[in-house]
Amino acid sequence: MKRVVLFALFLTILITPNGKSAPKKIDVNKMQFLASIGTPDEVSGVVASGDLIVVYGTKAGKAYARAIDSTSKELWNIFLSDSDPSIATSAAVDASGDIWIVGAIPVKHEPTESISPPSVLNPDNTIISQENIVSDLKVIVIWKVNSLGELISSYSFSTNHFVSPNAIAVDNRGVSIVGVLATDLGNSGFLINTNEAGAFSKLLQIGKSATAIESVIRHGDGSMTLAGSSSETIEGKKVVGVADGILMRVSKELKISMLVRSSFTKSRRIWSSSTPSLLLGGEIQTGNKQEAAVTKFTSKLLPKWSYRFPSLGRVVTQGSEHLLFVSTTGKIDQLNWNPKTPTPLLITFDAQGSIVAASSAPVDQKDVIAMVDSKKLGL
Repeated sequence: MKRVVLFALFLTILITPNGKSAPKKIDVNKMQFLASIGTPDEVSGVVASGDLIVVYGTKAGKAYARAIDSTSKELWNIFLSDSDPSIATSAAVDASGDIWIVGAIPVKHEPTESISPPSVLNPDNTIISQENIVSDLKVIVIWKVNSLGELISSYSFSTNHFVSPNAIAVDNRGVSIVGVLATDLGNSGFLINTNEAGAFSKLLQIGKSATAIESVIRHGDGSMTLAGSSSETIEGKKVVGVADGILMRVSKELKISMLVRSSFTKSRRIWSSSTPSLLLGGEIQTGNKQEAAVTKFTSKLLPKWSYRFPSLGRVVTQGSEHLLFVSTTGKIDQLNWNPKTPTPLLITFDAQGSIVAASSAPVDQKDVIAMVDSKKLGL
């Protein structure tokens, strides 16, 4: 569906009530408008590097990135690739403030710094043909941009099928990318790692026909936590609902060591957002009913606390305590909140999972794109 409004960026001041002795409902504060970031069809997401707001996406068929300040003034604007088409789908910022952006390009426009891909790990024995199933966007590409808007480097990995990178995570040991890879049977999830020199690992393919990986967390021991959805058997664990949310731990050797399915009968579930503290957000659809789900998991991937709220669209988590989603009509027991129209709502939890604060965006804002916690700009 084509959207014609402008995306807006909001800044919120979180107010935590003093004490929790009385079962008093929490007032919902108003978010503060910060800046407009572009038209919806051109924006994939936003990250913060210092006091820069970096917007990325696809414009005129090409991947781009642009930086603005908190007054909406544009500081720089670059195309990431000469390829047409090319897409930029996710980004992360490293400790030095450099921006790592991942996307996809056609095979014929492979960057000059491309590294020849090693073989693919395929534990589920998916049959991979040479046919172009969906489109020519078969090359995963990473662009590294500094805070001045200079393209430092680009690296790529060629696949045999259409590929859609959904998330990227960066730390001082390397980079992890996850997403969806088309197959002859449908689509599988994937994970691939690379170092700062652009040397890629093997590609771990997850599932055969109906699996997608939406987010990735890198851990200090070299392992990774992946989240997404699947409506097929993975690692011997069968699907329970129409589609289940999946959460898995993968070793640095790219072996799945733990897998948890989040399921409801006759429901479609997806984990679409995760944080290093293992706060997961996602969507649940049961018939015509849609809900936002948020669950705090332990390091052993066991649920610690969980909520479900009536919602529409994307659900985003940040840190160990923040949830952002579009709240639909209906009360939330802990809040003085009963919107007449769908409205973006930010909820803050404490360490025990109690709701301690909430903020809302103006009612004319219809979509949730991202949530960033910046030391200089705030949440």
